[in-house]
Amino acid sequence: MAGIDPSREFIPLHLAVLTVSDTRTRADDTSGDVLESRIKEAGHEVAARNIVSDDVNQIRNQLQIWISDPYVDAVISTGGTGLTGRDVTPEAFQSLYEKEIDGFSALFHRISFDKIGTSTIQSRATAGVAGGTYLFALPGSPGACKDGWDEILKYQLDSRYRPCNFVEIMPRLREHLAR
Repeated sequence: MAGIDPSREFIPLHLAVLTVSDTRTRADDTSGDVLESRIKEAGHEVAARNIVSDDVNQIRNQLQIWISDPYVDAVISTGGTGLTGRDVTPEAFQSLYEKEIDGFSALFHRISFDKIGTSTIQSRATAGVAGGTYLFALPGSPGACKDGWDEILKYQLDSRYRPCNFVEIMPRLREHLAR
């Protein structure tokens, strides 16, 4: 049965939060605030937080900084996953992936469909691994951030979650880099 196994040790992770927006500032970044509060409530640490414009190079540059930082275990972004001309977060993320986590998008859409119906089709939520760091891109609405964290990431980033979770395979994410 899936769920938290209290006999297992909780391992706190160091997570970075990236808001992609041309208009948000730290004062009104409600989606970034949602992610930060939920990360802390779960017992993890917010290792870094930043806001960048809807620009592929700015997004990639920030991701590369965090991917190369051994202190950052995962990056969770909010914003820029839609269909408009300025929505380029998936392109930036996917250009860095060594492996894409296809199931993340599929599961996010299933959860989202239950809440917003067919409107979920306008999201291009994505996830993958680069340099041993997990990268998760969520839509920019606070509701989407709540859904992504509460229904997926809270569990997959918890070392106690059974039958399996992202934490337990973290030591092996860099295997191909050692060859």
